[in-house]
Amino acid sequence: MRKAIIFFIPVLLLVFGAAAQELPRVKMQTNLGNIIVEIDTINAPLSAKNFLEHVTEDTYKNALFYRVVRMDNQPNNDVKIEVIQGGIYTEPRFETIKPIAHETTETTGLKHLDGTLSMARSEPGTASTEFFICVNDQPELDFGGKRNPDGQGFAAFGQVISGMDVVRKIQQQKDEQQTLVDKVVVSVMEIL
Repeated sequence: MRKAIIFFIPVLLLVFGAAAQELPRVKMQTNLGNIIVEIDTINAPLSAKNFLEHVTEDTYKNALFYRVVRMDNQPNNDVKIEVIQGGIYTEPRFETIKPIAHETTETTGLKHLDGTLSMARSEPGTASTEFFICVNDQPELDFGGKRNPDGQGFAAFGQVISGMDVVRKIQQQKDEQQTLVDKVVVSVMEIL
């Protein structure tokens, strides 16, 4: 019995230590205000590592929020969503940056809830630098969701912990077919 207790205590400390591990946070400073996101390196290690490496390597220098999707600007989509999308957009072309494997919400257990940060992609395994933030809960972006015909969903890897008012303000900016007329510059993106 005593050996079991001695073994059990370090295991408990390890479990509680992992649960108490502080997740990295990233500040996105825009002209409309700051957004602070917490990056889930525990449940979505591949997507989280990719994003944090791009932040550290200044890939996101002069990043932009350039796309907004609202209920009123997606007339050709049967399954409607609400997000803002950002990333490097044009220079260097994000298509030239090595993509990462697709980390599904089925694997990570994360969901596309209000404020979820996720990787943008076309086909599974094509995500690299572009990301989006959910406005309201978006279950159709999870694994098995119907927004993408492949049913693989998108790779959620973080959560807005401050600045959802800024996210909503960006989403309401004037757009032409989902592309912002005046793109929102992310003047600073840094790990806190």
